[in-house]
This record gives sequence, C-alpha cells and structure tokens, in this order.
Amino acid sequence: MDVVKILGELRQEREHIEEAIISLERLARGRGKRRGRPPAWLAMAKKRGRPAGSKNKTTSAAKTAVA
Repeated sequence: MDVVKILGELRQEREHIEEAIISLERLARGRGKRRGRPPAWLAMAKKRGRPAGSKNKTTSAAKTAVA
C-alpha cells in the first residue's frame, strides 16, 4: 500500500466533490425567471409526445402485420 498515492487520490476526489458542491449551490441559488428565448437544448428537453420520426400504425396496417 502506497500511502502517498492514496492521499493524492483522496485529494483529487475531494476537489471533484467541492466542484460539484459549488455547482449545485449555484443552481440552488438561482436567479429567478430568465428573460428571452430558452436555449435549444432546453427547449428540446421540455417537448412532450412522440419523436418526430415515429408514426402510429393504422388499424389496417396492424392487421396486415398480424396476418
């Protein structure tokens, strides 16, 4: 067991945890409602329903697929 190596890894892990805590604190603080258009990735995440390429099978197509 290399104690120096273990200490280095633990210090690195602590830095990652501290960065995560800082990020979460910023998110929790928030700034209220933002004005303007949301970013594209956020607008896509909020969309509901089926994806653009998916289609429902009609009853006649479903019967032909079963037969």
